[in-house]
Amino acid sequence: MTADFAHRTAEAPEHGRTGAGSVRHSLVELSVTAVLAEVLFGLVGGLPAVAAGAVAIAVAALFAGRYVAGGGVLDIGLRRRPRLLDAHEPGLADWRWTVRQSLAPEGDAQPLRGRLQRLYAARLAEAHHLSPTADRDRVAELVGPDLWPWIDPAGDLPAPTVPPDVLHALVDRLESL
Repeated sequence: MTADFAHRTAEAPEHGRTGAGSVRHSLVELSVTAVLAEVLFGLVGGLPAVAAGAVAIAVAALFAGRYVAGGGVLDIGLRRRPRLLDAHEPGLADWRWTVRQSLAPEGDAQPLRGRLQRLYAARLAEAHHLSPTADRDRVAELVGPDLWPWIDPAGDLPAPTVPPDVLHALVDRLESL
């Protein structure tokens, strides 16, 4: 296995070199094709065909350049998602950490509160067509007076950490909505 790895790394192009499939290689191939197409247009149709071919190639290059440069803001999801260095999608590990932090005596319940508020807002909008910010009284009635302070967007946290029984009650109430 070590010899196979050494063989593959010896064949791999160095950083900055052009290889098949690189952007530079693709641009060279497309440029050569465009020049050959222009020569062919000139031989077959003369000067008017060369002008028409140049316009067609320029328009195609602009559309391709716009797509490659990311100018298509109405992307339909065919591209890879951008890699964000300062943001990420929350996963289960994040949830475990957030719950552990909110239950710990020296922890902080604010991150868990934010996530619970978003979950409650989504569930209330989906099932009851209510918003916790716009329909505060109705949402407080649905959630219950003992749990509402924990997810009230305008209120303060009742305690710096969440008691385990309150967390269980919040999750059970969220599931029952």
